[in-house]
Amino acid sequence: MRQSSAYDLSANSNTLFRSETDVEVESHTIDEYTANQDKVAQLLTQLNRVVLDKQQVVKLALSCVLAGGHLLLQDLPGMGKTTLAQGLAQLLGLSFNRVQFTNDMLPADILGMSIYDQIKQDFEFRRGPIFTQLLLADEINRSSPKTQSALLEAMEERQVTQDGQTYPLASPFFVIATQNPMQQAGVYPLPESQLDRFLMCLSLGYPSPAAERALLQGQDRRELLASLAAVLNTDAVLLAQRSVQQVFVAEVVLDYLQRLVAKTRISQEYHGLSPRGVLSLQRAAQAYAYVSGQQEVTPEDIQAVFAAVVDHRLGQHFIPSHLGDAQLSQSIAKRIINEVPVIV
Repeated sequence: MRQSSAYDLSANSNTLFRSETDVEVESHTIDEYTANQDKVAQLLTQLNRVVLDKQQVVKLALSCVLAGGHLLLQDLPGMGKTTLAQGLAQLLGLSFNRVQFTNDMLPADILGMSIYDQIKQDFEFRRGPIFTQLLLADEINRSSPKTQSALLEAMEERQVTQDGQTYPLASPFFVIATQNPMQQAGVYPLPESQLDRFLMCLSLGYPSPAAERALLQGQDRRELLASLAAVLNTDAVLLAQRSVQQVFVAEVVLDYLQRLVAKTRISQEYHGLSPRGVLSLQRAAQAYAYVSGQQEVTPEDIQAVFAAVVDHRLGQHFIPSHLGDAQLSQSIAKRIINEVPVIV
């Protein structure tokens, strides 16, 4: 595979710079790129102090956010989903709201509502908790489908429409949602249209014995969260998102990505990956490469994000490890990766 850089000054559409004449601007941009990558590495280190023994899941979660996508965390209660989401919000330095979803929640509880002001003799829109930069939708599948659907426009269009009036959301805007397994009581399945809005779907799983002992003997997670200082801020997150879009993707890597996608479309077991899913896969791989400190995407980056991006779009249902056998634990994405060779 040709070794190319995100900083190649060629006519490639993926290159970061468009002109060879402005050397000062080019150098400054490279410095910003690498400095931001250093901050991202610091953020990962800090978050791994709070969420123990889950380095790969933490790295994928951060990649999802920097790719500009929404994140779905699914697992048994008490596995650290909310801790991971709150730690991300704290370290990213973004405004943050948390909503605990319940079966009696209404869309207005999230979006806001118009209230009549007797002094002004007019209706005034009172904004709901969705008007923030990072929204934690805790136990999203405990709410009714009507309330779940209230998030669709916000997640896709980054705006809210109420009473015929459209209100733009903050930039950047992310939703990190947690959901409990369908085997538990009082939950509603997320429809395919809702699942497709999430760039990645991740599960934490049980901690290792060593990590569990560290939890028992260490500091309370809530105290650790309170002690975290922001590593990034709004400008740094936006810069990282722009940088992710410019991470170089070679033609041979795109060939491999398309072979994986084609494999999802020839099976009778599940429906294939949509064009939106394909774009999500590429963006996630670019973000993963960026978080890894690289300047171009490799096949290994695509493999690293493939299951997180693809499984929930292909109908893979989460089954806790203690309930499933070895065959069930082999996800659709893992089977596809094993069947499609890497040719470079």
